[in-house]
Amino acid sequence: MTVVKICGVTRVEDARIVAEAGADWIGLNFWPQSKRHVDAPVAADIARVARQVNPNIVVVGLFVNHTAVGAVKLTRLVGCDYAQLHGDESPEECAAIASFVPVIKAVAMRSADDVARLARYPCDTFVVDTPSAGYGGSGQSFDWRLARGAVATGKRIVLAGGLSPDNVADAIADVAPYGVDVASGVESAPGIKDAALVAAFIAAAKGEQT
Repeated sequence: MTVVKICGVTRVEDARIVAEAGADWIGLNFWPQSKRHVDAPVAADIARVARQVNPNIVVVGLFVNHTAVGAVKLTRLVGCDYAQLHGDESPEECAAIASFVPVIKAVAMRSADDVARLARYPCDTFVVDTPSAGYGGSGQSFDWRLARGAVATGKRIVLAGGLSPDNVADAIADVAPYGVDVASGVESAPGIKDAALVAAFIAAAKGEQT
C-alpha cells in the first residue's frame, strides 16, 4: 500500500480533514520563509487533532538548514515521528539529527548524479522532488525516470513534485514509490487544504492498490 503524505498543513481544521480522509502521514513545515510555516504551538495542536482522528497517523516535521539541536527540540516538543530535512544538510548533519529522531532527506532530482547522492546519506527514506529556486517545493513535476532510478536503489522513496488527484495514480503506476507527497496539489490557497481535493487525491492514490 502506497503511503500518502499531505504536507504543509497549517490549520487544526485541516488536520481533521486530512486525517479523516485517510492520509497516512501529515507534514508540518517549520521553515520560517515558507508560506506554509507553522510555529510550535500550532503544530502541536495540529498533531494532537490528527492523532485524535487517527492514532496511527505519522507526523513529519519539515526543516531547512535548521540546527540539529533546534530540529530535535522542535520534533520532541510537537511530537513529530520524523524530521524531514529539505535544505543543504550534509550527511554528517543528518546523522547527528538521526541519532535522536528518524530522518527523511529531501533530494531535488536534476540528473542521475542526484540519484547516486542518496547513498551518501544515513537515511532509509527520501523525498525526491523537483528542483526549485529556493528550498520549498515547486509544485511542478520532474522526469519520473529519475524517480524510478531512486526506487531501484532499494531506499524508501516518497515521490513529490506536481502531484494532484489527476496524476497521482499514473505516478504510482509508473514509479512504484514507497509513498507520495502533496501540498499545493490539494489546496485552494497556500496552506489552505481543500477537503474535496484531499479526499480525491487520497482515493486516487489508494485506488492504485485495489
